[in-house]
Amino acid sequence: MDTNILLENGTNELEVLEFQVAGNSYGINVAKIKEIIPYQNVTPVPNAHPSIEGLFMPRDIMITAIDLRNCLQRGVSEPTGLFIITNFNNLDIAFHVDAVLGIHRVSWSDIIKPNATFANSNEGISTGIVKKDNKLIIILDFEKIVTDINPETGLKIEEIDDIDKQSDRVNHPIIIAEDSLLLNKLIVESLTKAGYTKLIHTANGRECYEKIMEFKKDGTLDKNISCVITDIEMPEMDGHHLTKLLKTDDATKHIPIVIFSSLVNEEMKRKGEALGADGQLSKPEIGNLVRMIDDLLLK
Repeated sequence: MDTNILLENGTNELEVLEFQVAGNSYGINVAKIKEIIPYQNVTPVPNAHPSIEGLFMPRDIMITAIDLRNCLQRGVSEPTGLFIITNFNNLDIAFHVDAVLGIHRVSWSDIIKPNATFANSNEGISTGIVKKDNKLIIILDFEKIVTDINPETGLKIEEIDDIDKQSDRVNHPIIIAEDSLLLNKLIVESLTKAGYTKLIHTANGRECYEKIMEFKKDGTLDKNISCVITDIEMPEMDGHHLTKLLKTDDATKHIPIVIFSSLVNEEMKRKGEALGADGQLSKPEIGNLVRMIDDLLLK
């Protein structure tokens, strides 16, 4: 299946690939997908996590295959179906699914955030739910799935210990747009540990934008915001649309924006640059995030 669907920058839209596992519909952002291929035999890895089916090498690239049916506690997949090969956080991972049903273009404003009755912030593996054709499609949190299998792929807060402390950091307030409560918490902890203690954390791009507009209206923008850190994938408003709104507003275009997302690859970097982002990093690079903010604010 061709997943090379191009969206205009900053429209607050995404393409969701709908796929099926154990008779249920799930979704993934097309921007994470490299290709979709028929199931291939894999080489099992001794003592691996139960959800890891094994390794295979299409075109001389080593790829780990993960059984989504097992991740979702629906049993174990048969050696049929498809591999959705993804790239995020600089990792190539194949997810084994039963079938692919199609691609839907949706607005981030139509993505429903799961509430506490569906999944709590630390254990849920869904980032949102979208309704299409009277059917609910659960968008899975693939980053969390991979991090749960191998914690080494997640944020490494200990990287902050290797960064020299600078007293000037306390003078620069930062606002963060991140829909994952866990990641939001980890980013805040990391920045605080580095000395950036004036922090505002918001749940998505819209909440971040509205907070910035409040400061703009009351004349305290530069007092309260020195830098914006934003994820890309967020319900209601994504990071690219947030960047576009801020960089096309004469009152806010001077504020540095750092996109910190698992989706940052060469193609997404070009999109971010076109929208005016001042810096872009993949999510595991928490130490480099502090260094990038230093370069934007302290030099």
